[in-house]
Amino acid sequence: MPKDSPALLTVREAAERLGVTPRTLKYYEERGLVSPTRSGGRYRLYDDEDLKRFGRILRLRSLGFSLHGITEMLKRPLEPVEGGHRFSTESLQQIRDAIAQQVAALDARIETMRRDLKEAQKLRAELSPDLDYLERRLAGENADALLEQRRSARAKSSDALLAKPKGARKSGGQS
Repeated sequence: MPKDSPALLTVREAAERLGVTPRTLKYYEERGLVSPTRSGGRYRLYDDEDLKRFGRILRLRSLGFSLHGITEMLKRPLEPVEGGHRFSTESLQQIRDAIAQQVAALDARIETMRRDLKEAQKLRAELSPDLDYLERRLAGENADALLEQRRSARAKSSDALLAKPKGARKSGGQS
């Protein structure tokens, strides 16, 4: 290796230098946070820039930032300021906008999942009496007696619904 080329470290060497496990480095690579070079044998090799990037990731993680937030931060350069480096106001705004978009998308997914869950719970409630009937029939109970119990239960349910004040009744239509 020529003397002017940067030293390349293996996963194990880089992990030791950073004080983490090799699996941690591989995980960050899988998440797209770092892209090490590869040797002819396809081994990961890390240079000084990779180690600096890992160091930045590890510092941000230790401060409690999520990997999604870190991903957005790594897309923008730090600017030199007295005593270190910081993001510009413009960079902070871009990071905020990107994370806000992710949160909004997740909120929409959560709302969809809530609707799906509510629908699944309703369907389950509708199917449970059918399953109960079939299990009891298979256990040898009389079909006519079970059907009469179902009619009676349905009538009680209807009576209870009619007894509620108009404002307390749920509409039968789709919402």
